[in-house]
Amino acid sequence: MPYAAVNGTKLFYRIDGVANVTAPWLVLSNSLGSDVSMWTPQLAAFSKHFRVLRYDTRGHGHSDVPPGPYTIAQLTLDVIGLFDHLGIERAHFVGLSMGGLTGVGLGARFASRIDRLVLCNTAAKIGSPEVWEPRAARARNEGMLALADSVLSRWYTTQFVERNPLVLAQVRDVFVHTDAEGYASNCDALNATDLRGEAGSIAAPTLVISGAHDLAATPAQGRELAESVLGARYVELDAAHISNVELAGAFTQTVVDFLLEAR
Repeated sequence: MPYAAVNGTKLFYRIDGVANVTAPWLVLSNSLGSDVSMWTPQLAAFSKHFRVLRYDTRGHGHSDVPPGPYTIAQLTLDVIGLFDHLGIERAHFVGLSMGGLTGVGLGARFASRIDRLVLCNTAAKIGSPEVWEPRAARARNEGMLALADSVLSRWYTTQFVERNPLVLAQVRDVFVHTDAEGYASNCDALNATDLRGEAGSIAAPTLVISGAHDLAATPAQGRELAESVLGARYVELDAAHISNVELAGAFTQTVVDFLLEAR
């Protein structure tokens, strides 16, 4: 399996897509409690146009679980480290939830490395100590299985789950096998991060996608984020938190259209 030693951490990554070395890079960043597999619905379409780089955020999937707590500085520097390891000068970046917050940090702090930015089901400030502190404590003390029902019930609408039980089973399998300390340390990072004062400095063309039924990163927060980034576009999909899975077709087409349009 491909790994990169960056920022003091070994990160797992996968590369898919066109073999043309002049094709632009597209980097995909996972949500809290998931891994590279969350982007499977987008791979066929994205791979027609881009060299697609997926990676497991530290503490997730096959990546290392270094001692926590983690910070947004570490999460963004991990991406820059991957860029440097693979010789990527600039790339499009798509992140969902925690991955989207990482994207805000990248756009604000590493503008020269980002072409276009897609921030999905996220905000410049996600949640509060009342959410993250007990969740991190429960992960550490009781394990991931204790969190699965309460967390995953917010990821998709009830109607989607009823029609797609296998999808939820696969997602649940990834979630409960996420390292508890890695998950908790990323909760710590989210708890400590407020980029509302930095989002306005993002210069990359930006698309913000929200889910109309998202309780974790609400449409109001998505609109607030879009309004804070000069020229940003806002799209709201009829989905809950993991919109790239629940409304895969519309999500994929929206992102591809945005990334391919002429400046």
